[in-house]
Amino acid sequence: MSILRWIVIAVVFVVLLFVALQNAQTVTLQVFNLYSWQAPLVFVILIAFATGVTLGLLAGAIKIVRLKRQVNRLRREQRNAVVAPTTHAPAPGTGPASGPGFEPPTTGF
Repeated sequence: MSILRWIVIAVVFVVLLFVALQNAQTVTLQVFNLYSWQAPLVFVILIAFATGVTLGLLAGAIKIVRLKRQVNRLRREQRNAVVAPTTHAPAPGTGPASGPGFEPPTTGF
């Protein structure tokens, strides 16, 4: 299975390499007519991909930090919470003849 994985990775790498070599034309990027930049198309696509991956990882890292803070805060609150003693009384509605339709009888039909 490991050999098959490496073969698939090698084939994908070679295919992407050939696609990159076929798209070596120079393209011009303009930023609001203020700045113009010329670079090979493959390089521009690589920069766009790397930027997307970086922003995605940054967003994930921010979410992870926020969740870790929340978990730590909840653990601290749970540790500092005062536990109230439990009573040994029956739970409401579990005693005999309780609930709707089991009202005590009234006199005077």
